[in-house]
Amino acid sequence: MNTQQSGFRLSVITLALTLGLAGCVDDGDTGPAGPAGMDGANGVNGNNGAPGLAEGTFLIANNGDSNRGSVSLVDQNAALLNLFTSGNNEGIVLDSAGNLIQAGDSSTGSLRTVCRMTARTGGMFMTAYDKEITGTNTGLTNPKGIHLAQHSGLVFVADFNGMQISIFGSQAAGDVMPVAEIPLPAKPWDVTVDEVNDRMFVALTDGTVAVYDDVMGSDFAPAVMRSIVPADANGNQLSVNLHGIVYHAQSDLLVVSDVGDAAVADDGQLFVINGAAMADGNIQPARQISGPMSMLGNPVDIILSGTTLRVAEKSNDAILIFTNIFDGADGDIAPALATATSKPESLAQVMPMMMAMDASDNALTSATINGIVVSSNPATEGPATGQINQYSAVLSSMLANFDAGMSIESVTLDAFGDGAVTFDDPATSMGGVLLINRLASMRKGDSYSMSQDHMIMGASTGLVTPKGADVSSTHGLVFVAELNATTPGIKVFSSCASGDVAPLITLVASNGARPWDVDYDAQTDRAFVALTNGTVAVFDEVTRKLMNGMTTVNGENRLITPAMNGTAVAAPTNIHGIDYDAQSDSLVISDVGSAASATDGKLYVIPAAGLANGLSDMSVMIAGPNSMLGNPVDLMLSNGHAYVAEKSNNVIMRFDNILNSASGDIAPDFTMSHTAPESVVVIPAH
Repeated sequence: MNTQQSGFRLSVITLALTLGLAGCVDDGDTGPAGPAGMDGANGVNGNNGAPGLAEGTFLIANNGDSNRGSVSLVDQNAALLNLFTSGNNEGIVLDSAGNLIQAGDSSTGSLRTVCRMTARTGGMFMTAYDKEITGTNTGLTNPKGIHLAQHSGLVFVADFNGMQISIFGSQAAGDVMPVAEIPLPAKPWDVTVDEVNDRMFVALTDGTVAVYDDVMGSDFAPAVMRSIVPADANGNQLSVNLHGIVYHAQSDLLVVSDVGDAAVADDGQLFVINGAAMADGNIQPARQISGPMSMLGNPVDIILSGTTLRVAEKSNDAILIFTNIFDGADGDIAPALATATSKPESLAQVMPMMMAMDASDNALTSATINGIVVSSNPATEGPATGQINQYSAVLSSMLANFDAGMSIESVTLDAFGDGAVTFDDPATSMGGVLLINRLASMRKGDSYSMSQDHMIMGASTGLVTPKGADVSSTHGLVFVAELNATTPGIKVFSSCASGDVAPLITLVASNGARPWDVDYDAQTDRAFVALTNGTVAVFDEVTRKLMNGMTTVNGENRLITPAMNGTAVAAPTNIHGIDYDAQSDSLVISDVGSAASATDGKLYVIPAAGLANGLSDMSVMIAGPNSMLGNPVDLMLSNGHAYVAEKSNNVIMRFDNILNSASGDIAPDFTMSHTAPESVVVIPAH
C-alpha cells in the first residue's frame, strides 16, 4: 500500500509499557534471592481499526488504465487473495456453480463466462475452458451491469448505449441473437430481477428506477413500466445518475447508488427505498447517505451481504463498507471501512457452491426426483427423431418434451438442470455435444436455440460418433464416449467450452476397445467405461491427471470382465449402459448381447466394483422373456431402482431395488412405451 492509499485504512496502534518498581530496604545485609516469579499473561491485541465483519470472499472487477480486464478475489476487508485475467471490464455475477459471468465494453460488446473461476488460481480466460457471447447479432454495444436469474438460467444485461435490457441463456455462446430485448426510456447502468415475483428493477442514468412486472410471464414484453424517483418531502427529485442497484426481497427494500456528475468525486449518494415492489412515482427514501465523510463520489456498483452494503467507489479508488444499511440516520455517514482499490467497477460475493451431486451419483440415497428424461434415436427419421421427453418417476405419464432439432444419441443432466446431449451426422462424419440451458426445468415444449444453448463440434473435438455422456458438476466437465473405430476414447471437455475445441483430456482403453458409455464418479475421481467388447475399463485419478497437465491417458488402471462363478459371460456380449454407486461400491451395467436380437439383453450388478479387476462375479443377473430385455442401451440407478432404456422393444422400464434383487427372468416393476429410447437420466429435485 502506498502513502496515498494508507489513508483509507483506519488503524490504532496500542503500545503497552510495563514499569518495574524496586522496593527500598534498610542498611542491613541483603537477603538471599527469592524464586523467580511466573511469566505474566500476554497483553490484549490492539484494535487495528477494522470493524468485525463476517468472514467472506468477494470479487472486484477492475476498470482502470493499469488493471482493466482483471478480477480481484478479496476477503471481507478487501485484502487481495488472488488476481484473474478475465479480459472483460464491466459488471460481474457468479452462478451457483462458481462460474463467473462478466460484461465487457472495452472493445466490442461482450459477455464472457469463466468456468469454475473461483476454483482457478490466477490464470486467464481460455477458449478451451470458457466461452463468450459477442458479435453483430448479439446487439450488445456497451453492456454494464448484469443479473443472473438462477432458476431460469437467464442473464439480464443492461446495455448502456443500446438503451435496453438484453437477455441471453446462460449456456449461449458466440455471435448469437438474444432471447429478448426490452427497450428502456433512458440509458441503463444496472439491473436486478426478483425471479420469484417475476419483477425487474433497472437503474437508469436519468436518476430513475424503471420497474417491470410479469417480465418472463409476458414473454419479455411487459405491458406497463412503473418509475421510482427518489425525492424529498416536497416531491423534488434527489437523484441524478443511478448506477448500482440491489433488491432485498425479504424486506421489500431497494438500495440504489447515484454517481451524480461522473466528473465530480464528492457528489455520490446512496438511497434506500421501502416498499419497492409496489412503489411508483416520486418516493421519499427511507435513508439517504451523501457528503464528504461518506467518501461517495462515483459509487458505480453495490452488493448486499445481509444488511452490509459494499460499494465500488470508482472515482475515489476504494471499496466502501456500510453496515446496517437499512437503519440509521440520513446525511453524511462515514463508512465502517474504506479500503484502497484502483478503479473498481463491479462487485460480487463468492457463495458456498451449491451441493453439486449429479443424477448419476445419487444412486441409493432416498431423494425426491422430478421424473426422468429420455432421448429417442429411431433408425429412420420420423416424429420421434430429436425428441427428449420427460416422464414421471413411476412411468405413468409424460410431463414435458423438448425438440433438439436433429438426430441425437444420449442425454444427461448436471446438478443445475442443464443438459448435455450427444449427436452425430453420418453424412458429414461429424459429431458433437449440445449444452442446453435448464433442460430439466424451464424448457417444456421448447427447442434447441442458440440464444440459450451452445454446442461443441468440429475437427479438433475428435467427436465423430459420440454415444453415452456423463457430467461432473463439481469440476464443470463433460465426459463423452467416442465410439469410432479409428480414434475411440472418452473425450473430456469443459462444460463452458464452445465450438471447435480440443478435449482437455482423452481416456483411451487398451487394445483399441471401443466405448459406448461412461460414468464418472466425483467422490472417487474414477471413470467407469462400458466397452462394446463386453468389459468395463476403470480409470483412476482422472481430474488429478488433468490438473497435472496430462492430455491423454493410454490404458485403463483395471479391466473388469463380468463373470458368473468365475466364468466370463458367454459371447455375444456388448456392454452399453453403466452406472456406478460409490455408497454401495456397486456397478450396474446393461449388456445388449447381439444388437440384432430383441431377446438376449441382460442387466448385471457387480459388487465391490471400485477396485475390481479381471473376472468379477456378479451378484445379480436379470435376463429372459419376462424381463423384456433385448437391447438395453442405457440405464441409471436412482433411489436403488434401475431405469432402463430398452431400444429394440421400444420401452422404458424400472427394476426396483435392483442391488438386492434375485437373479433370473425378473419382470420390470414399471414400464412405459417409448419409440427407440436411446438414453435415460433421472431429474434431481433442484
